[in-house]
Amino acid sequence: MQPYETDIQHCLQAFQHHGIILYPTDTIWGLGCPADDPKAIQKIFDLKQRPSNKSFILLMTDVKMLFHYIANPLPDLQALLQQFQEPTTLIYPNGINLPNDVIGEDGSVAVRITQDPFCRSLIKRIRKPLVSTSANISGEPGAALFSEVNIKIRDGVDYTVTWRQDETTTSKASSIYKVEPNGSLIKLR
Repeated sequence: MQPYETDIQHCLQAFQHHGIILYPTDTIWGLGCPADDPKAIQKIFDLKQRPSNKSFILLMTDVKMLFHYIANPLPDLQALLQQFQEPTTLIYPNGINLPNDVIGEDGSVAVRITQDPFCRSLIKRIRKPLVSTSANISGEPGAALFSEVNIKIRDGVDYTVTWRQDETTTSKASSIYKVEPNGSLIKLR
């Protein structure tokens, strides 16, 4: 059994009731829910005090999952993703099969293929992408460590993952690139 199995079970229970979670990612601490739950997504917008026209990053486990959520994927998408050595979010044009709350106003969708074992396990269990947004009030810095998460955020979630709460090694937010229709990349962060 994985050391975070109890956390997985509690997350699944929260998701059954449109709950949101506070959890560690392969970058910084995040707020999340299944990407197809508009009620939970709205809870995240409300908790973060974030404008609803700003979409979220989705975590996925692999390119096969990604193909289900973007129209006209690049033929060499796997090779494109393998060129990055650090966690990288790519913004793809033409997101599909997702609620409007996670698709940008221009139809794009932001996706990161996560390598974090907890996140990968949770995504495999829910069999859909996981919303991932920094665990902060909109405009405040993201929390690299659990101890940096604003108490309003901690109190506003339905479940807080205990896995990795004691870590003291910081991470940074992912790099973000926009994928152009011709396959070229534009670095945004």
